[in-house]
Amino acid sequence: MSTHHPSVVLDHVSFAWPDGDIVLDDLTVAFGSGRTGLIGDNGSGKSTLLRLIAGTLRPGSGSVTTTGSVGVLPQRLTLDTGETVAALLGVESTLAALRAIEAGGVSETLFDAVGDDWDVEARATAALDAVGVPTDLDRRVGELSGGEAVLTALAGLRLAAHPVVLLDEPTNNLDREARRRFADSLEGWPGAMIVVSHDVALLDRMDDTAELRAGGIEVFGGGYSEFREHLAREQEAAERALRGAEQTLRVERRQRIEAETALSRRARYARTDYENKRMPKIVMNGRKSFAQVSAGKLRGDLDDRVDAARRSVDEQAARVRDDDRIRIDLPDPGVPASRSIATFRDVRTGRETIVRGPERIALVGRNGVGKTRLLESLVSGQADPDAAVAARADTDRIGYLPQRRDGLVDADSVLENVRRHAPGRPPGEMRAMLARLLLRGDVVDRAVGTLSGGERFRVALAGLLVADPPSRLLVLDEPTNDLDLASIDVLVDALAAYRGALLVVSHDDAVLDRLGITTWLELTPDGLREVRPGDG
Repeated sequence: MSTHHPSVVLDHVSFAWPDGDIVLDDLTVAFGSGRTGLIGDNGSGKSTLLRLIAGTLRPGSGSVTTTGSVGVLPQRLTLDTGETVAALLGVESTLAALRAIEAGGVSETLFDAVGDDWDVEARATAALDAVGVPTDLDRRVGELSGGEAVLTALAGLRLAAHPVVLLDEPTNNLDREARRRFADSLEGWPGAMIVVSHDVALLDRMDDTAELRAGGIEVFGGGYSEFREHLAREQEAAERALRGAEQTLRVERRQRIEAETALSRRARYARTDYENKRMPKIVMNGRKSFAQVSAGKLRGDLDDRVDAARRSVDEQAARVRDDDRIRIDLPDPGVPASRSIATFRDVRTGRETIVRGPERIALVGRNGVGKTRLLESLVSGQADPDAAVAARADTDRIGYLPQRRDGLVDADSVLENVRRHAPGRPPGEMRAMLARLLLRGDVVDRAVGTLSGGERFRVALAGLLVADPPSRLLVLDEPTNDLDLASIDVLVDALAAYRGALLVVSHDDAVLDRLGITTWLELTPDGLREVRPGDG
């Protein structure tokens, strides 16, 4: 850990939901005063752990202690758009009292409200300036962009000076610039910070990495990429040790069989000697008794060695990860390299950008500039009269994964939603494909509205996988928002191998870099322009 003085301690904590689903089991961990990235598969209990630390959930057993108050930036920031920036910062009442005193107020209540915080306006303005948000404390929250609102809430946590701060997927909906400013603002953060995220760039700036897995936790001193390298080395060593243990077990079993064969042969010879009376009976009985004792001891020793070898195999196998992962096999749509797939036309200049063959296009730009509207216009074929860029699809075989996953019918089951994309496919084939996405058993018959964000994503993805005929163009709007890091790896590998055209909106440069993007397009209020990788 980054410090010897823990700020958060969970001591033998267990937690289960009322239906008996165990989330954490006898968890003991200490978080220091540095910044810790908390990772784990979807459903591993990351958000539950944060709620236990925040005190909004109580453990079934064990204890949670912190060094002081806990500030929380939730995954979905609920905003009152009519509030002021000062209210979002948490200083509205103090600021109002200070201004009333400056205007001549002498009420004791006003002075009590200010306390020692006479520089609140200066500190609040400085906190906003530090995260790059306009420093107008009277501005309405509804006038802020989504990124500015998150950055303002983070500035409020810094102003409150909580000894412990918890951030749950804070960069999910931030554009590139807001992500950079957010990460920069965490440098030198006073106190303990625990960040749940799948943003690799953010996780790499953490002091420590903590992984929740199978109800337990492992803490590593370093950022996420260092943790991955450490884990890869550890798994390679564990697999070597397992192969060695398995070889030892085979040797011990073979020696046990060979020894049993030799003992059986010796016993047969002894019976022959006894029957032929080759020695005095008393001598032969003595030898028989000694042989039985020796054979029993040998068998016991060999059985102990086999058992020890078997235990070693079990121990080494436990070190090797065999996690259940989604499997994605995108069909080959057979797109010729010269075929026009989509066309974007800049309304102002008339300049056209044509997507041909299996190109990989990244569409980037600030939040609110209209990227999602452009994708929807492309997919629906309906022109947006107010858009600076017109989009036209040159194929009717388009697979669309919207950011809000609102193409699903919440009241219908998983199977019913997926079958709409290929009604002719047998239900058994559908269930087998859903199982590869870890949608199995009763889950397939559940209403989509009851599923988690990660499960909804997999249902939406399933619709792309079963499309018949397969899509020639995949249009993906922030496809990794609801996925854990392991699932992101699987999805990115599948998309990188896809042989159709790909149009992706994402603020995650690490994901885009791995997709082999051939063209980067930036959407601005003035139109569309081609940019260098990483711009925008």
